[in-house]
Amino acid sequence: MEKISKVLLSLRHQLHRPIDVALFSFVVSLFTAIAYHAPLMRAIIGGEGSWLIIGSFVVLLVVVNFFISYLLLYLGRMVGRVMMALLTVGNALALYFIDTYEVLLTRQMMGNVFNTRYSEASSYFGLDAALYLLILGVVPAIYILLRRADYGTLRRFALSVVTSVIVVVGVVAANMNSVLWVDRHATTVGSLVLPWSYVVNSVRQYNHMQMLNRKPIMLPEATIIDDERDVVVLVIGESARSANFSLYGYERETNPLLKGDSVVALRARASATYTTEGVKAILSHKRVKEYYEPLPDYLARAGVDVLWRTTNWGEPPLHAVERYHKARDIERLYPDVDAKYDEVHLAGLGQEIRRSAQAKQLIVLHTTTSHGPEYDKRYPATFRCFTPVCTTVEMSKADRRELINAYDNTILYTDYLLHSVIEVLRSVEGVRATMIYVSDHGESLGEDNLYMHGVPLDMAPREQTDIPFIVWTSDGAPLRDDLALVGHYHVFHSILGRLAIDSPIYDASRDIFACGE
Repeated sequence: MEKISKVLLSLRHQLHRPIDVALFSFVVSLFTAIAYHAPLMRAIIGGEGSWLIIGSFVVLLVVVNFFISYLLLYLGRMVGRVMMALLTVGNALALYFIDTYEVLLTRQMMGNVFNTRYSEASSYFGLDAALYLLILGVVPAIYILLRRADYGTLRRFALSVVTSVIVVVGVVAANMNSVLWVDRHATTVGSLVLPWSYVVNSVRQYNHMQMLNRKPIMLPEATIIDDERDVVVLVIGESARSANFSLYGYERETNPLLKGDSVVALRARASATYTTEGVKAILSHKRVKEYYEPLPDYLARAGVDVLWRTTNWGEPPLHAVERYHKARDIERLYPDVDAKYDEVHLAGLGQEIRRSAQAKQLIVLHTTTSHGPEYDKRYPATFRCFTPVCTTVEMSKADRRELINAYDNTILYTDYLLHSVIEVLRSVEGVRATMIYVSDHGESLGEDNLYMHGVPLDMAPREQTDIPFIVWTSDGAPLRDDLALVGHYHVFHSILGRLAIDSPIYDASRDIFACGE
């Protein structure tokens, strides 16, 4: 006990003993480079970076972080310390996610973070997260806040800043021959530099969302060309990859119900690897950077009865859709339903179709069935057919067979949901009905040590881009046989065609029902 008291007194003495601010900044910078950048070094080595590149990145990490830390401490004083402490905690959390889920902190990934609700975010944390946060976040943050510093003269400050800039310029100049390597690996490398990856990309995502939240560019007027009764149910899947659907050749029977429903399973590829961009693409008429009026708003404005139900999030703003129902809204309308799982979408679905007074109807069901990491919590116990299942959120530590079992059960549950939608549509008389199921993106389950989704599209594995695109029609309408591969942008035009909507932007080449055109 006496020894512990002496250690604490010694530590207290050291904390109160002023340290030169430049040395303080260097210590923090060196700690940041060592503690948080092992994934970056692995990525550089894996990308066959030369020893010059590896050494240069180490120097840049230390010097740039020194430069920023020095500015924050010297100019910000206590405010600067608080900012540095917060960044240290942020680094610890970021490293936990990078190590555990093999994610890249791109702008898109930060968009996922900002669109994650507390109920989902809490599922990502386990004991390891607490240890990362405590050892690599809280402890160094306390040191930063309590360590006294000698700020020195303005001349010494200027000299340190100028020296840092000269070193950075010199290192960059020495690597001019490595420009092609840096350009090729810029996304990976840039997303692993802490804290600047998540700080810069958070700002980029904020600016991106500010642009998206502005009023959409209105599409040209559309017209309903007949008064036949039509309903299309668009089911947007979450994190479903076609590789685990038996309809696409998977060795396990994960689609026992759909295989008897006369559905057509088209080969499809996603236009994004994260929800917000994937759903936006599904509802868009073409790939554009600008924000155009999404399909539900466009059809509502044309006189189509539109209902949106969601147990998920991340869709673009819907300004013209009057009936936008979350799980709790559906539960309020139908008190007997269990809103815990995605079958809440089935509640009163037939009634919603029968009571519609309009000839054309679009119903969108935005599900969350295969969202990780807690796959085993996405379906009722009766669908736990493949066992044992993974129950940990730390996917990299899970038994891969158990992980796949849990995921396959979500596909089995999806099979039940889609079959149930088809059964409802079959029960409605006098209506030409269509169901289209398409996932927002795929999912990695440990292949190449990747988990979940969010890898930039140009470097994403097939597991995150190959998605199911399943179609059922009440009249057995034939689909085009000249489409080897479809995607998100086929949805918009296929629904226009199926609902007999005449529009200047209709593209028959992207309508899966446009046979002979």
